[in-house]
Amino acid sequence: RAMSGMILTSHLFMKELIENTTTKAGLKVFVCIFNRIYETGRKVMEGFKESMRIVFDKHLGQWNYTAIPEVIIPEVA
Repeated sequence: RAMSGMILTSHLFMKELIENTTTKAGLKVFVCIFNRIYETGRKVMEGFKESMRIVFDKHLGQWNYTAIPEVIIPEVA
Protein backbone atom coordinates (compact mmCIF):
# COMPACT_ATOMS: atom_id res chain seq x y z
CA ARG A 1 0.00 0.00 0.00
CA ALA A 2 2.94 2.32 0.49
CA MET A 3 3.45 2.37 -3.27
CA SER A 4 -0.22 2.40 -4.25
CA GLY A 5 -0.81 5.02 -6.94
CA MET A 6 2.82 6.12 -6.95
CA ILE A 7 4.87 6.51 -10.12
CA LEU A 8 8.17 4.75 -9.50
CA THR A 9 10.75 7.05 -11.05
CA SER A 10 13.88 5.42 -9.61
CA HIS A 11 14.99 2.51 -7.50
CA LEU A 12 16.01 4.93 -4.73
CA PHE A 13 12.51 6.45 -4.66
CA MET A 14 11.03 2.94 -4.50
CA LYS A 15 13.44 2.10 -1.64
CA GLU A 16 12.30 5.19 0.27
CA LEU A 17 8.62 4.27 -0.16
CA ILE A 18 9.23 0.72 1.05
CA GLU A 19 11.27 1.91 4.05
CA ASN A 20 8.36 4.12 5.13
CA THR A 21 6.10 1.08 5.35
CA THR A 22 4.93 -0.15 8.76
CA THR A 23 2.47 -2.81 9.87
CA LYS A 24 -0.51 -2.58 12.20
CA ALA A 25 1.62 -4.41 14.78
CA GLY A 26 4.29 -1.71 14.50
CA LEU A 27 6.86 -3.76 12.61
CA LYS A 28 9.34 -1.78 10.51
CA VAL A 29 10.49 -2.70 7.01
CA PHE A 30 14.18 -2.56 6.06
CA VAL A 31 15.43 -2.37 2.48
CA CYS A 32 18.81 -3.25 1.01
CA ILE A 33 19.67 -2.61 -2.63
CA PHE A 34 22.49 -4.68 -4.08
CA ASN A 35 24.52 -2.78 -6.66
CA ARG A 36 25.97 -5.94 -8.17
CA ILE A 37 25.35 -6.58 -11.86
CA TYR A 38 23.99 -10.09 -12.31
CA GLU A 39 24.62 -12.18 -15.39
CA THR A 40 21.49 -12.95 -17.39
CA GLY A 41 20.74 -15.81 -19.72
CA ARG A 42 22.45 -18.50 -17.63
CA LYS A 43 20.95 -21.95 -18.03
CA VAL A 44 20.34 -24.29 -15.11
CA MET A 45 21.51 -27.88 -15.19
CA GLU A 46 19.06 -30.42 -16.56
CA GLY A 47 16.86 -31.76 -13.75
CA PHE A 48 17.65 -28.86 -11.39
CA LYS A 49 14.07 -27.59 -11.08
CA GLU A 50 12.67 -31.11 -10.72
CA SER A 51 15.09 -31.92 -7.89
CA MET A 52 14.38 -28.68 -5.99
CA ARG A 53 12.73 -29.44 -2.64
CA ILE A 54 10.31 -26.76 -1.42
CA VAL A 55 9.56 -26.63 2.33
CA PHE A 56 6.50 -24.53 3.15
CA ASP A 57 6.35 -22.74 6.50
CA LYS A 58 3.50 -23.61 8.88
CA HIS A 59 2.49 -19.94 9.01
CA LEU A 60 1.41 -18.48 5.64
CA GLY A 61 3.16 -21.15 3.63
CA GLN A 62 2.11 -19.60 0.31
CA TRP A 63 4.51 -16.71 1.09
CA ASN A 64 6.98 -18.26 3.52
CA TYR A 65 8.95 -21.14 2.09
CA THR A 66 12.49 -22.38 1.63
CA ALA A 67 13.87 -23.82 -1.60
CA ILE A 68 16.47 -26.50 -0.89
CA PRO A 69 18.37 -27.59 -4.01
CA GLU A 70 19.75 -31.10 -4.22
CA VAL A 71 23.44 -31.07 -5.05
CA ILE A 72 23.90 -32.71 -8.45
CA ILE A 73 27.44 -33.57 -9.49
CA PRO A 74 27.68 -33.73 -13.29
CA GLU A 75 29.31 -36.78 -14.83
CA VAL A 76 32.54 -36.20 -16.69
CA ALA A 77 32.48 -37.70 -20.17
